[in-house]
Amino acid sequence: MSQIKTVIWPKVILFGDSITQLSFQPNGWGADIAHKLARKCDVLNRGLSGYNSRWGKILLPRLFSSTNPEENNITAVTVFFGSNDCALQDKNPQQHVPLQEYSENLKEITRLLASVGVSADRVIFITPPPINESAWEKECIVKGCTLNRHNSVAGQYAQACVQAASQCGADVLDLWTLMQKDGQDYTAFLSDGLHLSQEGNQFVSQHLWELLESRVAHLPFILSYWGDVDTKSPESSLLCDQ
Repeated sequence: MSQIKTVIWPKVILFGDSITQLSFQPNGWGADIAHKLARKCDVLNRGLSGYNSRWGKILLPRLFSSTNPEENNITAVTVFFGSNDCALQDKNPQQHVPLQEYSENLKEITRLLASVGVSADRVIFITPPPINESAWEKECIVKGCTLNRHNSVAGQYAQACVQAASQCGADVLDLWTLMQKDGQDYTAFLSDGLHLSQEGNQFVSQHLWELLESRVAHLPFILSYWGDVDTKSPESSLLCDQ
């Protein structure tokens, strides 16, 4: 009996903080991307709530196989850090990462991905979105602290992310700029001043797909369409190499 060949599904990895971790909630941007890519690849959520780029850089090697990069079979990786890095040092030193270090961490993440076979052209950086300070301040007060993030500072980290992507040869989705383009009211994109609302999730999904689609357009539909299965000999359709 011939050995059955395992079907290796390509992967899209979503790597980041809580905005990524929450992206698989109903109507989340990650769930929408996964829906678009059903039967073409696995979309894996590697979002880690509260994490910053410093911690992400350290743990990244644990998420990928370095012994045989081909086994990773990664089509694209999104790298979405910054909303915690930009926390004010005097108000939230645990999560804060200095601006220059943040930039270097993103570049190092790209180098680490390259070492496991993920070239820079398959990496999409995502900048932190803007911060609605009045709404986030209310959340901070409930948690017993004072306002620990400023929108202008998030903008500095977004700019650093854009520059790092350019220097690395990666693509970038600049949410901070796009959500405030032409003076539009960006607060509707945020649920609590920091995390995404349903409208914000739709915004991210729409703009990310514009960058991601060209990277996944070549992926075939995995396994036979049910109407094409040979009912007299289903094995000939279901066990053939694809």
